[in-house]
Amino acid sequence: MYNFTPVPRLNYRVGVPRGGYWREILNSDAQVYWGSGLGNYGGADAVPMPYDAYSHSLTLTLPPLAAVFFKPD
Repeated sequence: MYNFTPVPRLNYRVGVPRGGYWREILNSDAQVYWGSGLGNYGGADAVPMPYDAYSHSLTLTLPPLAAVFFKPD
């Protein structure tokens, strides 16, 4: 997910194909990259709430001017 705006997007919902824990594998706003550290505390749990043609969804925090990538655990 990308956020090209200077505003953080809180509670941003995105559809995923399956449930379970989704690990945040890259957050370009992490402090290790001299960012603010805003993110998802390492990952998020998918809930069985259909969204955008997918059976499950994640509720994410998208940091400003950043990219975050996830993979299922």
